[in-house]
Amino acid sequence: MSEIISQAALRALAAEWISSARQVFGPTAINPHTVAYSPLNSADALLLEGFVHPANSIKEVVFPRHEVLYGYRIEGNSVELLDDHAPLPEQIVIAARPCDAAALPILDRVFNWDFADEFYNRRRAATTVITLACNTADESCFCTSVGLGPDSERGSDVLLFDLGDQFYEVRCLTEKGHALFRGKTETADRTAMAVSAPPKKFDPQVIRSFVIEHFEDAFWKDHALACVGCGICAYTCPTCHCFDIVDAGPSAGNARVRTWDSCQFPIFTAHASGHNPRASQSSRQRQRILHKFAIYPDKFGEILCTGCGNCTRNCPEGLGVLSLAMEIDRG
Repeated sequence: MSEIISQAALRALAAEWISSARQVFGPTAINPHTVAYSPLNSADALLLEGFVHPANSIKEVVFPRHEVLYGYRIEGNSVELLDDHAPLPEQIVIAARPCDAAALPILDRVFNWDFADEFYNRRRAATTVITLACNTADESCFCTSVGLGPDSERGSDVLLFDLGDQFYEVRCLTEKGHALFRGKTETADRTAMAVSAPPKKFDPQVIRSFVIEHFEDAFWKDHALACVGCGICAYTCPTCHCFDIVDAGPSAGNARVRTWDSCQFPIFTAHASGHNPRASQSSRQRQRILHKFAIYPDKFGEILCTGCGNCTRNCPEGLGVLSLAMEIDRG
């Protein structure tokens, strides 16, 4: 026996959440060519059918692109800090892909490693994630190559399976998930069929060995020639988490702000002296792969990648983790 819900009932439930002052995010059509996770003002905007793979990731919900840490007021020679401790609204992400949800436990470790980041943790605690298992993939998907799959439960509070007839099987995985769907489902004698997974495209251990043993290899220079250093790979990646902290002056309201950054930007490692230890785009490309397959795994025991394919799918030159990893794996 399983719990199921109709698509109409699921949309009605999402509409109920929206009307209750919760912030609800889901895949929506930004324009005819782009789908993104966005705040939902109407449940009708939620995209549920077909190959829906948003161009961004749900990390924006718990780790915003631009976040005010605190404000300040300057009076003469004194500075008064202004903290905002207003409670956060409950946040719900619906129809996220399992590769996006799987990134959240990875980010949890980063933001609670040597210091518990209260800003991240407040948003994380206020967020419930409902994922929709994938029943198809494109050429950029490679979740199975990094130990995940189209029905991975990691990071999800609820996992939905499309039964193919406007109904979904509902698997509540946490108490937060149960709280959202309690009394909203029907019991049925049916369950989801096995989900078709993309084939494994490379061996992550081969990638790890290569990046450690071929630090100065010409491979990096050859493959960085096409990179324009735009950072779209990091900005759309569910697991990339580099940030900068800046003081915004009076024109921006006098605030200390955390903003996203990227190791692919030339200024990212620039020293005040003018020296830059990663002055070339090839060294920055190498750093990204090294971080994902060696540095992060050495520290936390897992790969800093969920195989979503966003970096390749969004790159104007078709680069990304997958293209580099497959070439390395082929030798």
